[in-house]
Amino acid sequence: MSGATKVLQAGGLSSALKMLEADEGAMCLSGGATLVAMLNAKLIEPSALVSLKLISELAGITRAANGTIVIGAMTRHAMSASSDFLVGSNSGIREAASKIANPTVRNMGTMGGSISFADPGADYPPALVAANAEIEIVSPAGSKRIEASEFFVDWYETILQPGEIVSAIHLPAADPEGTGVHEKFARVEGDFATVSVNVVLALDGDICSSIRIAVGACGPTPVRSSEVEASLIGNSLSKTALIKAGEQLAAACDPIDDQRGSAEYRLHLVPQLVARAVFRAVHELEKRTTS
Repeated sequence: MSGATKVLQAGGLSSALKMLEADEGAMCLSGGATLVAMLNAKLIEPSALVSLKLISELAGITRAANGTIVIGAMTRHAMSASSDFLVGSNSGIREAASKIANPTVRNMGTMGGSISFADPGADYPPALVAANAEIEIVSPAGSKRIEASEFFVDWYETILQPGEIVSAIHLPAADPEGTGVHEKFARVEGDFATVSVNVVLALDGDICSSIRIAVGACGPTPVRSSEVEASLIGNSLSKTALIKAGEQLAAACDPIDDQRGSAEYRLHLVPQLVARAVFRAVHELEKRTTS
């Protein structure tokens, strides 16, 4: 990190908000996994960094009496990857966390920091969209919750305004009869995704009773289609049906050419990864019924 960048240590959420309000050029420092790399590459030049490290209220994973899950924005990837609270239909979040980079980054990086940078190739965006998560945002004016599908708005851009901080991620109560998987194709292990697919699935026998699919790294924001999902509900999940669903999702994608793959290659991968992710979810549910 550049020695010229001033770091301010916030002792609580209110003090962090006051620091950001006092300096419009300041940015939050959470785990630092992404931000430090961007600083070193001179992609960003904040006037100061407001460290959230000591704000205990922003860390940890809790489950309310009604089953809803709250993940503090400063929760490390490693904690999310091993949490006993992220089960059933919320298990895709845990799996996404486990596929981020490497152990060093997973022990340093945080969910709030990751989603605030909104890298389309990151693992959390499609996982949170598929999970129907809500992002809690705080500012001097108070707090609000935004659906994950509305939080990510463009390439590396979120709905966050200057002076606002992601404080928590809220997940609906897990369906114990469901499961979630995160299928990721990366150029090398631990890299950002060339394409990722997150699926949340429930079955009634061999019939799909509920499914949510979100595709990552194939556009500025995760791609999900209620029409595609509706076409699968009430039917058995054949390879033909899943490839067709994947092709429809690919048609809704808008990828770019970059060092991780061409747009054409990404579109070719989408149907295959959709089928692979759903079949793995089916297999996971079948294992439960036979164990």
